[in-house]
Amino acid sequence: MIKVLLADDHSIVREGLRRVLEDSNEIKVIAEAADGENAFDEAMDKRPDVAVIDISMPGMDGLEVVTRLKSYCPKIPVLILTMHDEEQYVVRAIEAGAMGYVTKQSAPEQLVQAVKKVYAGGRYLTEKASEALALRVIRGNKSQTLLDSLSMRELQVLRKLAIGKTNREIAMSYNISVKTVDTYRARILKKLNLRNNAEMSRFAIQHKLVEV
Repeated sequence: MIKVLLADDHSIVREGLRRVLEDSNEIKVIAEAADGENAFDEAMDKRPDVAVIDISMPGMDGLEVVTRLKSYCPKIPVLILTMHDEEQYVVRAIEAGAMGYVTKQSAPEQLVQAVKKVYAGGRYLTEKASEALALRVIRGNKSQTLLDSLSMRELQVLRKLAIGKTNREIAMSYNISVKTVDTYRARILKKLNLRNNAEMSRFAIQHKLVEV
């Protein structure tokens, strides 16, 4: 029986995914979490065979959970579950150390297969995710977008600012100083040629970095 941690901030979604996983009779959801901090704590405490993590959660987001788990407990393979199949998300998730990437639209059909594959030591990407990753490899450093210029932390801060989080709230989420957040914000505005948080929010929505 494969032991799974399931993290998503919507209880109805978690319930549906739990049923999908456990109906296979080969998987048992041993822990659930509604935010990134709790997901990390549950993973460290329960030590699941696979962690299924939503990329968009309150506080610490899925990318941060992946990064921290890879530092503190690298033996737990992480499968990213998301609404997004854009190139930016796929590449950042793999860079962070995720072993698989499944969109919620494809989850019922592919989630069980994905969990089994990463549990066995393999990688699992949806067809669109594979295409996005292949496109990045083919392009290399050519034709980079503005988003490519952002570091992972800058991308995370951008997403937080875009949904209206204050600098203090962001600082608390990532255990950094408000001054550091100010620095990230300034870098983001400069790199993306934006003037303020309102333009940042519009940019994030246009590039599907946040859910609306």
